[in-house]
Amino acid sequence: MYRTHTCGELRIENSDQNVTLAGWVQKVRNLGAMTFIDIRDRYGITQLVIEEHSSDEVRATAAGLGREYVIQASGKVIPRAAKNPKIPTGEIEVAVDGLKVLNVSQTPPFTIEDNSDGGDELRMKYRFLDLRRNPLKNALILRHRMAHEIRNYLDENSFLEIETPYLIKSTPEGARDFVVPSRMNPGEFYALPQSPQTFKQLLMVAGYDRYFQIVRCFRDEDLRADRQPEFTQIDCEMSFVEREDVLNMFEGLAKRLFKNILGKEFDGNFPRIGWHEAMDKYGSDKPDIRFGMTFNDITEAAQGKGFGVFDSAEYVGAICAEGCAGYTRKQLDELTEFVKRPQVGAKGMVYVRCEADGNYKSSVDKFYGQQDLGKWAAQCGAKAGDLLLILSGPRRKTQTALCELRLEMGNRLGLRSHEKFAPLWVVDFPLLEWDDQTQRFYAMHHPFTSPNPEDIGLFDTDPGKIRANAYDFVVNGVEVGGGSIRIFDAELQAKMFETLGFTHEEAENQFGFLMNAFRFGAPPHGGIAFGFDRWCALFGGADSIRDYIAFPKNNSGRDVMIDSPSNISNAQLEELSLTVKKEEK
Repeated sequence: MYRTHTCGELRIENSDQNVTLAGWVQKVRNLGAMTFIDIRDRYGITQLVIEEHSSDEVRATAAGLGREYVIQASGKVIPRAAKNPKIPTGEIEVAVDGLKVLNVSQTPPFTIEDNSDGGDELRMKYRFLDLRRNPLKNALILRHRMAHEIRNYLDENSFLEIETPYLIKSTPEGARDFVVPSRMNPGEFYALPQSPQTFKQLLMVAGYDRYFQIVRCFRDEDLRADRQPEFTQIDCEMSFVEREDVLNMFEGLAKRLFKNILGKEFDGNFPRIGWHEAMDKYGSDKPDIRFGMTFNDITEAAQGKGFGVFDSAEYVGAICAEGCAGYTRKQLDELTEFVKRPQVGAKGMVYVRCEADGNYKSSVDKFYGQQDLGKWAAQCGAKAGDLLLILSGPRRKTQTALCELRLEMGNRLGLRSHEKFAPLWVVDFPLLEWDDQTQRFYAMHHPFTSPNPEDIGLFDTDPGKIRANAYDFVVNGVEVGGGSIRIFDAELQAKMFETLGFTHEEAENQFGFLMNAFRFGAPPHGGIAFGFDRWCALFGGADSIRDYIAFPKNNSGRDVMIDSPSNISNAQLEELSLTVKKEEK
């Protein structure tokens, strides 16, 4: 056999045992009389020792080893003279009496260590080598453990794992589809699923009342740290449920993962906050509630004193940074430049220092007296030693900018620790959002989201005020999952399509199969989908999902390891009835 034990398995209790290990050479240290070799596999590292009395064959083989050679070593487990408490096998080593090179290796382009000397693009090109490093190995092990817990929990609660198709019909609503030409149906195309939404609803019509799938999804979107063109969802649906049933079921899943993966327990239910409250207090529909610093609307108190910036603003909002009155002018200038960045979008920032002696020092002193500034401080709950940071402008735009400022202050003050978790549910989203450019409503989630039953009458009077029977699961400012109670009545679904500007023919063409299914006894149903990659990165304390995906794409959507996407031949294009490229002369 190639090995009797793994490279992370041996302990002091194994002393005097004859063992065989196989793995990769991490490091060779030739000290003349003795040679030490660190052998590595995915389970860990074991030190091999080649002593002065070892055979000439063993010593010659050891002398020719290089980094990442694949080797097999046999020998006796002995206690190490110099213990290494940093690794689990650090109390022992293997005195080698047999050494074989199973395969040689070129010198890798970067070091296979926790802190590698390779840049991102180089490590992406040699992803198979990068995956040998502990940080990526641990990320994929975490992902595996989470998937295992998820399947166990859902199985225990009578969910069936059912696969849905990858080659489906394109639907223009939402993100861009990836499309696949059909050879057997010239000129026609499949789309890769952005989610299994319609199929899981059809499964509810079919009577499979609890469905789940850990499923690959595809969206042709611009990339960022928490987004890839292909990603994984934990996709779930339930029949005969109301919102509370869904929230309780999947809050249970979240608590199971927090406890069994991270050892963290939560008492009581997760907080719930309405969408409007989230926007007014945090400027975000995915608020980070690990810390306070919520928004204070001081518009009324700030206007009417001759400061044109505030007087002409729809909204004046302030946050209180505790203990920050001592910020220097340089620090305040840095914050001003931060809010002016295009990604934030504010035109400037006003500050008020709450001095230790009870006075106030502001960047707008010539417009506001001590009494005025005191009112702002009181409204914001500020005390001596605190600092008010104030932005103004259009309401939602300013709240969004104030959100970025709040998060920046949270980072600067060390309030956003990866070790702390603050989950919550955001509910009562608007069902629809208006687009001025196209002069029509769009579904804020998707067109199958049920309206709040109390708001159905607003379809004919004020559709923009309809609340969705929807919910998002948010942890530490990250939207981990989202879902809704679905429309299951064919007439209400038709009303939704009409409000979204679909003609009857367009709705039938795109979603006729679903609307037809609803005519055959669709049960009340609802569900949720979690971003599995995001959840893994969150539990791993990372801001990017990339290391929690074995073979991700880069920021340009390319796989630089296999050089994809790539051109295909004219013969393939002809088979697919696509335009043939002209041959270059």
